[in-house]
Amino acid sequence: MQISANTVVGVTYTLRLNDANGEYVEEANEQAPLLYVHGIGAMLPTFEMNLEGKQAGDAYEFGIAAADAYGESQEDAIVDIPLDAFDGYEDMLQIGHIIPMNDAEGNQMHGTVLSVDAEVVIMDFNHPMAGKNLYFTGKVLSVREAAEEELSHGHVHGEGGHQH
Repeated sequence: MQISANTVVGVTYTLRLNDANGEYVEEANEQAPLLYVHGIGAMLPTFEMNLEGKQAGDAYEFGIAAADAYGESQEDAIVDIPLDAFDGYEDMLQIGHIIPMNDAEGNQMHGTVLSVDAEVVIMDFNHPMAGKNLYFTGKVLSVREAAEEELSHGHVHGEGGHQH
């Protein structure tokens, strides 16, 4: 069976930056593969496009430009927040820490602490992979039709997937 919309796909992957020799980011192996429902928006569209039509046993290797992955880094997503906004949570303010926060409308977002001084915390609300070119290598382990329940819930069920 080939990877197409509404199939459950299991893959291994190694993610590096820029190319096959780039900085290592993460991986999913055969013991803990990535499982997803293809075509429902759970993955980067360009990731899915590169796997479309492949079948179990196929190896893959492709790059995704930053603009087609998590976008370019946006300067306006780097903001100064008054230190007193963190009263009682100062121990979380360590450079590099990612802190969950809410915007003025109550939407949850995550910011990375860039710097802390006596009055201001500078935080970056860009996605951690924004501005980075991604490079994937891996293998398709399995492809099957998604069950109606998986399609309605938007995730894989069963072994290696979500358990209800």
